[in-house]
Amino acid sequence: MQVNYKNKPKTLRLHKQLLIFSLSVVVFLAIIFTKEPASIQLDAARATTPIELPLSTIGRTIVDAKGKVVLLRGVNWFGMETDTHVPHGLWQRDYKEMLAQIKSLGYNVIRLPYSVAALRSLNVSGINFGIGSNQELQGKTPLEVMDLVIQEAERQGLLILLDSHRLNDQQIPELWYGDGFTEADWIDTWKMLAIRYKNQTNVIGADLKNEPYGKASWGDNNISTDWRLAAERAGNAILGVNPNWLIVVEGVEKNVPGQKLPQHWYGGNLEGVKKYPVRLSRSNKLVYSPHEYGAGVYNQPYFSDSNFPNNLIDRWQIGFNYIASQNIAPILIGEFGGRQVDLNSKEGIWQNELVKYIQKNNLSFTYWSWNPNSSDTGGILLDDWQSVDLPKQQLLSQLLPPVQVQPLDQPSNPPVSPTPTPSISPSTISTVQLKVTTEISSNWETGFCVSFKITNQGNTKVNNWQLAFNMNQAKINNFWNADFKQQGAIEYVVTPLDWGKTIEPNQVRDTGFCASKLGSDYQPQQTAAVSI
Repeated sequence: MQVNYKNKPKTLRLHKQLLIFSLSVVVFLAIIFTKEPASIQLDAARATTPIELPLSTIGRTIVDAKGKVVLLRGVNWFGMETDTHVPHGLWQRDYKEMLAQIKSLGYNVIRLPYSVAALRSLNVSGINFGIGSNQELQGKTPLEVMDLVIQEAERQGLLILLDSHRLNDQQIPELWYGDGFTEADWIDTWKMLAIRYKNQTNVIGADLKNEPYGKASWGDNNISTDWRLAAERAGNAILGVNPNWLIVVEGVEKNVPGQKLPQHWYGGNLEGVKKYPVRLSRSNKLVYSPHEYGAGVYNQPYFSDSNFPNNLIDRWQIGFNYIASQNIAPILIGEFGGRQVDLNSKEGIWQNELVKYIQKNNLSFTYWSWNPNSSDTGGILLDDWQSVDLPKQQLLSQLLPPVQVQPLDQPSNPPVSPTPTPSISPSTISTVQLKVTTEISSNWETGFCVSFKITNQGNTKVNNWQLAFNMNQAKINNFWNADFKQQGAIEYVVTPLDWGKTIEPNQVRDTGFCASKLGSDYQPQQTAAVSI
């Protein structure tokens, strides 16, 4: 994605043989029994078992080291590819808070764009070092900031997919070289990162180049433009120094021999894979990654077809999903997004259809974007870099794993010396300082979503708080920005995550949930918040 970020039309003798075979078996078994795969524990409310790293592929699926199928559900957090050289929003937020919020919303991976120029620079900007953990970033180079973000992501149970988004800090080049950089510069940067993070197991792979377009071709064997050949060169160079990474290969825009569709987004054309697959030294590390956008980014002709949106399914199947359908390799939709999620606008209809398609076909994705400052798509966060775009998050929550609301008296991992959770009775607690606004933000036949906004109306800082409410005939499916626990038959207590405990005067914290209806008496009642 270009961000202004601009709009776009966007693989002897018998005894000696027996002796060699026996020794091989012994060595193999020794490896199996002495080396356990590294693991990353996801949010306990959303995953019952950890992902055992590294990841690899079997046919259309991404699997962990023990063969368990893994669906990557993530966001793009951009900024390191721009002239700030760091992820955006750190002028407003603590970077650890940001990562905690991403996790709390149910995502398990961050696609982290960078530029080659940024990683060669010594300078960063766009960070408020006076905010919480951001002080740790002071005096660090862009690469050292990347180290700290990745290390904290691991502590929080988040995976990282690195994305070579730009060469310089200003624009996305058509090819993998240009803008003052050579192919060797691009590959050497990848090899440096692959070595640097070889033991940082939550870094799962390399998205080799963001959105080849224009002159970029696929399958024509032109050494200067054939992206498929360049992806092989870079992918094999990376696997030569770090055999654990996934190699993520995007498509092109055009210039594919025999392509069927006249229009594709930048990086979205994977029609050439069938005849001209990427050949890696380790074929079980290859993932293909299209990008897909709606009319809000560019009004492609097919959005005006008389059979829209029914024409989208065929487009997606021809453009990229045949790769998964035919069990060639997994698909990770590396970017999709837009401002509209309604059922009336072209973009909203497109985005709803794609979410259904991803869900039906069990595809992985990283949404564009976490940031609100992508001009043509907006983000999951609103402009204050704190609040969540609830309609957008509610749409994406269809793709996120359900949560388990733990009863207060049955903690999943009780401490040795448990500290009692303060109890709030919604019928008796009232507070002047904290005001709660409750909104049914989405409502349909079988379910609904609720937004709570907690406002500090006082003149002093609130250091910690809780919210409580009663709810009768409903079952919570997912929630965000806080922990929801059931206290009794109908009572719920909401506690903030560490990053959201403090509420400054006039500041608003938002949280909420989506639930299934079990009857007509489903709405939250007797809602109250209190400083503790």
